[in-house]
Amino acid sequence: MKTFFVAALTLLVLVPHTRPVQAQSNITTKIDLIYGRVEGSALLADVAYPAANGLLPVVLSVHGGRWRAGSRTDASAIKVAQWAEFGFFAMSIDYRLVGGSPAPAAYQDMQCALRWIHAHADEYHLDRNRIYLIGQSAGGQMVSLAATLGEGPYPKVGGWDKDASDFRAVVSVSGAYDLNTLSWGNLWTPVTGNVEEARALASPIKHITATTKPTLILHSDDDRSVPIQQAVDMAAALKAAGVPSRFVHDTTTGHMNITDEVIREARAFIAEIDARK
Repeated sequence: MKTFFVAALTLLVLVPHTRPVQAQSNITTKIDLIYGRVEGSALLADVAYPAANGLLPVVLSVHGGRWRAGSRTDASAIKVAQWAEFGFFAMSIDYRLVGGSPAPAAYQDMQCALRWIHAHADEYHLDRNRIYLIGQSAGGQMVSLAATLGEGPYPKVGGWDKDASDFRAVVSVSGAYDLNTLSWGNLWTPVTGNVEEARALASPIKHITATTKPTLILHSDDDRSVPIQQAVDMAAALKAAGVPSRFVHDTTTGHMNITDEVIREARAFIAEIDARK
C-alpha cells in the first residue's frame, strides 16, 4: 500500500442480554449484547476483551453498506476477538438501516453505542480517554461525522441519555465525506425537512474545525463507490484546519474493507495518538 502523509500528527437502564459467554485463552467474547433499545427493538453488538490488568483502550467498529445493508460481522467491520488479542475492549455494532428507519437513525444508534461504552466503563475496566472509532464506507461517514459534528442536533435515542459520548480519534476506511456530491448520498433522506440541508448536515467535510478529532483516512484511487476526490478534499480540509491527521492514499485496492493493511495502519495511528499527552 502506498502511503502519503498529508498532515503530520501535529438510555434508560438496560439489563444486558447476550448469548452465552465464550472464553478463548484470556479473551471473553459476548455475542448479541444489547446496547440500546429503540421503539421496542434491540440494538445489538458483539464485544470481546482480554483479562484486564488495568484500564482497557476501546475500539468501536461501525460497518459499511450505504446505511441500507451490511452487518457487524462482515468484512467492513473489525473482528472483535482479534482486537481483544491486541489488548482492546472491542465492540462491533449493528444499527438501524434506512430501509426501515430513515436517516439519521444509524447515526443516532452509533451515538448510543458511545454512551453505552461510557456508561459501562467501570464494569468492564475501560479507559474513557482512549476510545477509538473505526468505520468503513457509510461507517466511515458516521465516525468522521462524530469527529467533526459530534452529537449534533440529533435527538438521543436508545438509552444512556445522561452519559458522555466523547472519544479520542477516528479511523475512516473508504469513507464518504460530502453526501450531496455522492451518487448514493440520496439514501440519506430524513422523513421531514429539506433533504439537501439534511445531507449537508450529515457531511463530515462541512464541520471541520480546529477541535475536530484526530483522523486517519484510508482510500484508494480505484474506489468505485466513493470517489477518491472525497478523501482528497477531506484530507486537505483537515490539514488546513490544523487537525492531527493522516491520509493513506492507495491506488489499487478499490472500495477497501478492514484488511490486514488497514489494521496495521489503524494500530500504528492509535499508538501515535496514545503517545501524545
